[in-house]
Amino acid sequence: MERQPCVYILAKHFNGALYIGVTSDLMKRLYEHRHGVIPGYAARYRIARLVRFEMFEDMNSAIAREKQLKRWHRPWKMNLIESENPHWVDLAIGLGFDPLGGAGSASGC
Repeated sequence: MERQPCVYILAKHFNGALYIGVTSDLMKRLYEHRHGVIPGYAARYRIARLVRFEMFEDMNSAIAREKQLKRWHRPWKMNLIESENPHWVDLAIGLGFDPLGGAGSASGC
């Protein structure tokens, strides 16, 4: 995948804690989240399941979208995720990452 501005949503598990971020290199950022490289909220709570991502032409647009999503109520975020990923499948697997281990990766979630 080519470097491109992207807003992404990670989840702990189906209906679990959410993390919204922005990056210009989704593959690198997913690796960092999945290996706990960057300390913070997502690493502390082991939030690494990619449940949604949106690509943008420029970083300003991506940052604006990230800020918008962070202001949304949780039910709105859940509806957004479920509009294209109703079972909260880990989309990172389709990008070449291994499935996550642990309790948050039960099949069907």
